[in-house]
Amino acid sequence: MEDAYKTIEKPSEETLFKEKGSKFFGYAFPVKNEDDVKECLEELKKKHHAARHFCYAYQLGIEKIRFRANDDGEPNNSAGLPIYGQIQSFEVTNILVVSVRYFGGTKLGVGGLISAYKTSAQLALEASDILEKTIDVHFALKFNYDMMNAVQRIIKEKNIEIIKQKLEMDCEYTISTRKNDADAIFSIFNTLYKVDIKRIV
Repeated sequence: MEDAYKTIEKPSEETLFKEKGSKFFGYAFPVKNEDDVKECLEELKKKHHAARHFCYAYQLGIEKIRFRANDDGEPNNSAGLPIYGQIQSFEVTNILVVSVRYFGGTKLGVGGLISAYKTSAQLALEASDILEKTIDVHFALKFNYDMMNAVQRIIKEKNIEIIKQKLEMDCEYTISTRKNDADAIFSIFNTLYKVDIKRIV
């Protein structure tokens, strides 16, 4: 089972691809939701107010994927889908890729457009810092101080990250582990007498 995904954390450098006088400016942005997508597009429209087409595709989500491809006035499926094809080919998510076109006077035809938008998206993704992240599961642990050593030993052995701790009358930890290890980690703590573990959804 896959428990890692690829994404970007900061916008790419601007890229430029030219074809028969037309200019295609390429961008990739990290996005978490549709509002982020809207914001990025508005910024680009301010920056390139003379451009005719803002074609884009985005993919959101890690386990449940949502995506959209938009031709923005170009012939059907000649822009958004080729851009989305590159998002799939680079296997990235939580990302928006935009190609801003300035028309150069010569029509490229549908085949030419598909090729140009694909190249523009590819350049934007090649200019991005793509990172691999893990899909993590969080658990809440509750235990008394006499169990502290046992709990700490497991945390150290299994390389578990403590995200939050509250040490008062008793001890409360929020821990994070990779999705693939989650069931095993749950079992270990669950069999420990006097340790209460709950998955945080």
